[in-house]
Amino acid sequence: MAPTPTGINVIVVGAGFGGLTAAIECHRQGHNVTIYENFPALKTLGDIISFGANGGRIFARWADGAIARKLRSLCIDLTNYGFRIHKYDTGEVVYHQPTPPQREEAPVFNGHRGELHEVVFNYARDELGIPIHLGQHVDEYFETEDKAGIVLKSGERVEADIVIGADGVRSKARELVLGYVDKPKSSGYAVWRAWFSNKDMIADPRTKEFCENGDTFNGWIGPDVHFLFSTIKGGKDCCWVLTHKDEHDIDESWSFPGKLEDVYKVLEGWDPVCKAIVEKTPSLVDWKLVYRDPLPTWVSKHARILLLGDAAHPFLPTSAQGATQAMEDGVTIAVALKRGGKDGVPAAVRAHQELRYERVRAVQKTGESTRDRWHKTDWETVKQNPKSIEFPREDWIHGFDAEKYAEDNYDEAIKKLAIKQEPEEETAPLAAVPPAVVV
Repeated sequence: MAPTPTGINVIVVGAGFGGLTAAIECHRQGHNVTIYENFPALKTLGDIISFGANGGRIFARWADGAIARKLRSLCIDLTNYGFRIHKYDTGEVVYHQPTPPQREEAPVFNGHRGELHEVVFNYARDELGIPIHLGQHVDEYFETEDKAGIVLKSGERVEADIVIGADGVRSKARELVLGYVDKPKSSGYAVWRAWFSNKDMIADPRTKEFCENGDTFNGWIGPDVHFLFSTIKGGKDCCWVLTHKDEHDIDESWSFPGKLEDVYKVLEGWDPVCKAIVEKTPSLVDWKLVYRDPLPTWVSKHARILLLGDAAHPFLPTSAQGATQAMEDGVTIAVALKRGGKDGVPAAVRAHQELRYERVRAVQKTGESTRDRWHKTDWETVKQNPKSIEFPREDWIHGFDAEKYAEDNYDEAIKKLAIKQEPEEETAPLAAVPPAVVV
């Protein structure tokens, strides 16, 4: 059933998972939405990406579950294999973490970023008919009390009731929202990443087991380093990521071609299987993990421009929640705009931040805590309690229903904003952290 049109015009800048979700959800809620994307063409770039059950719940509501089923067919299936966690030097499996059963209403996805993105992109453009303008570089964001807009490289100005900046950590919307240019900082870590076929893996007796037993997922945990290796599509494709210390200064670019010799140095003294896997890699990317100070606000002065996803809150890979939290953002702003109506866009945008801010900060911290737990592992503790090294899957994160939470708490968020605007009154933002579990 088609939603009731709200008459709210929305511009989304960026066609990544966050931008596409914001556009799809705005369409679902009855808003008029258009996407502008810098890339001139859709390319299936990247390697592994994860979506928790809180993201799967969003996908599952699209096209009566057809999009989720399509995504699932492209994703790793660890029902039988689980996640095997090894000690870095001996290679022994210290903990075999089982995979929770898949739930149709809230599935989990781990697959190739480019392949999954293509499914969502095509759904937005071809099935829903959302206009997506590729090759459109945004030179400037602007707003008044009544409108917001963008200036394209061509000089064309495009206006709407709200502009959502979902164009990543270098979004030009950040400067308008913050009132200053904030530079990215090194997190102190970098990740080497690779994706390749299993041809050479199968030919080597040391590594063929990973490609002959369906999909697999293994992790080796060491001092200030962790190495994760997966096989997917029945063992046909292989991918690995290795997080390590890196103190290089971050400039405007932080993705470079990686060198295998550098990886070998980090893996000296490690289980030889790790090097046996890495040496099959035809090419790799050296990705510096960027840190940004938490922003005081994601909302512009007149509340007509909103930062979303990485533009507002970059995540460490160890949270496995970056893309999913961007999706939750997209769901929340779409609901808030519907509830606020065309005359209440600024209030709706501010309510969105009220609904999201504390939850996002809490989930962000899990990326730091998981990294630190693995990189500073006390092996005696692990011997006594092997479960202590598992990858955390917390119910308050994965059991969350962003759409239901936004619907149920929108009025409360508006009330809190009214109280905050009263002089000399302080109130805490809404907390969508452990109490907000919807399983």
